[in-house]
Amino acid sequence: MGLTSHKLLALAALLAVCTVLGTLWVWPKLAVRSWPAMFLRLGTVAVTQLALLVMLGLAVNDYFVFYSSWSDLFGHEHSAGVIQGSGGAPSPAGTPSSGGTPSSGPAGVQVLGTAQITGAGSVSRDPARIGRLDRVRLPGGTTGLSTEGYVYLPPQYFQPGNGAKHFPAVLVLTGFPGDATNLVTKLRYPATELDLLGKGAMKPTVLVLMRPSPSMPRDSECEDVPHGPQAQSYFTTDVPADLRAGYRVLGGPGSLGVMGDSTGGYCALKLGMVHPGTFPAAVSLSGYFKAAEDVTTGDLFGGSQQRRNEADLNWRLAHLPLPALAVLLADSKQDGRTYADSTAFAAAARPPLVVAQATVDTGGHNFTTWDRLIPPSLGWLSAHLPDPA
Repeated sequence: MGLTSHKLLALAALLAVCTVLGTLWVWPKLAVRSWPAMFLRLGTVAVTQLALLVMLGLAVNDYFVFYSSWSDLFGHEHSAGVIQGSGGAPSPAGTPSSGGTPSSGPAGVQVLGTAQITGAGSVSRDPARIGRLDRVRLPGGTTGLSTEGYVYLPPQYFQPGNGAKHFPAVLVLTGFPGDATNLVTKLRYPATELDLLGKGAMKPTVLVLMRPSPSMPRDSECEDVPHGPQAQSYFTTDVPADLRAGYRVLGGPGSLGVMGDSTGGYCALKLGMVHPGTFPAAVSLSGYFKAAEDVTTGDLFGGSQQRRNEADLNWRLAHLPLPALAVLLADSKQDGRTYADSTAFAAAARPPLVVAQATVDTGGHNFTTWDRLIPPSLGWLSAHLPDPA
């Protein structure tokens, strides 16, 4: 039974209820003054508390997907990957790609297997109809960092006549410390793109679904930390190189977009503002505007106030030359954490930085709100990316 299985959660809830009821039933029988009775009372309390904590932990993990499997929880995930070449679509080990034989070549994306596209229905498993979701590891050739995620290839990637066609790509980042699985199961990015493609509301796009920190459990805030993890370089140099070495992703400036929620939204906007040549369009879903500094981040700036300032996107807006960048800030009007800041940032922006906003009237800083904002955000981002060629 999988760690995120609803059956496991239901079983844990049932056991918790049974232990509570059992404690209520047996407690009067133990109301005597003796050492055995005292230890039995302590035992019933301990078992009840443990059952409730297990149920709560499973429920929280089911929502946030901090750990996606038992092996992930216990640190036993060491699956070997297949290093894909630049010639075409990657495939799991031993499985031919749509073009014929498995590809090989320079280091790039390591494909660990395929995953189910949550929300796409079960009418077909044909990648030419629903696309394919690869579970991958993206190694950092220049930074030495590495992290796992998912790559969604749209149906057009596999359809006849498109074997030589290259596609734009979007890097999608979760909040911290969320797992990339959230982007598949909770926010359903692949299923949303599939739906938008069916409506003609976006162009076929490769989605790269990742955590915002390649240095877990440390929160690197997509920063090149002095004498520490070079997270910004990882996302702007290593990840694009991996993608183009392993998949048919368009090269050159303007071919990649970036978006994310919460910490991922901050990262998306920062990566776009600092590297507009790599990411000329960015979407921030309830993202903040200044790098967090807390026990999870440590010292991100090596004591440099200038580095701290440059990680403050409002400071960049006021003091540095503005990038040629298209930005969409997407929020709920009820999100007191980000909506007012987004509105102020949009009002202060000026060309060549162009800022638009997308809003919903209700909702908090959560998956339900972002699920409503993702379809228009993907459509907007797609309009700022080139067509497959």
